[in-house]
Amino acid sequence: MPQTVLLAEDDRAIRHALERALTLEGYQVTAVADGVEALAQAHRTPPDVLLLDVMMPGIDGLQVCRVLRAEGDRTPILMLTALVETADRIAGLDAGADDYVVKPFDVEEVFARLRALLRRTSPVPANGVPGTAGIPGSSGAAADVLRDGPQPYSSSAFVPSDKQIAAAGLRMDLQARRVWRDERELELTRTEFELLELLVRNAGIVLDHSTIYDRIWGYDFGPGSKNLAVYVGYLRRKLDEPGAPQLIHTVRGVGYVLRED
Repeated sequence: MPQTVLLAEDDRAIRHALERALTLEGYQVTAVADGVEALAQAHRTPPDVLLLDVMMPGIDGLQVCRVLRAEGDRTPILMLTALVETADRIAGLDAGADDYVVKPFDVEEVFARLRALLRRTSPVPANGVPGTAGIPGSSGAAADVLRDGPQPYSSSAFVPSDKQIAAAGLRMDLQARRVWRDERELELTRTEFELLELLVRNAGIVLDHSTIYDRIWGYDFGPGSKNLAVYVGYLRRKLDEPGAPQLIHTVRGVGYVLRED
């Protein structure tokens, strides 16, 4: 079955162009013009992924995102925005969005980010390779990259091999998607959980920015991106305790490492 996309964009030209491009790429697309229609359609026929414009009349993309997340809907959300300030992007992530694309954008970037979001929510089959069946554009070289992964890190670094992992005083139940620091349970978003899982599985190893972007978002945002720093900041605020060692350390010019001082 083709993957389904709910597209909400008030600009008619952009909406029609994206709808056509996504359809040609192999997605089944439902396109609406505002946030009210987007919410109604999401409730009526939940899609595999949402593509939301931030600036829409009435209910905007951020409000749509907040409503769905408040209802417990964890469908991946990719935001389209003409707002380029860091504070604007942080507002989208805080609203519950998983990723964003800044206008004007290259449609291939949209495709890449959608594939990354869909890979993260695809079931893991018995062979331990994250599922790509039905994800447009995920065959061939892209599937090879997903299977083999960048070296020197193991391709299994993001695939649960058992129900629980632990490091540096953290314990993660991968099946239930729960995490504790000592006896305190932490409330994490999906992206925060996946980022922490990657760090725990590689405890003591410095992971560079590009590797983390590839494993978590499936796409390297480039040297100017603040996405990773934003999420590391979220995790630190939830992990750190007064008088306790900091767990996530910055290695300047390289990346991040999880360890207890």
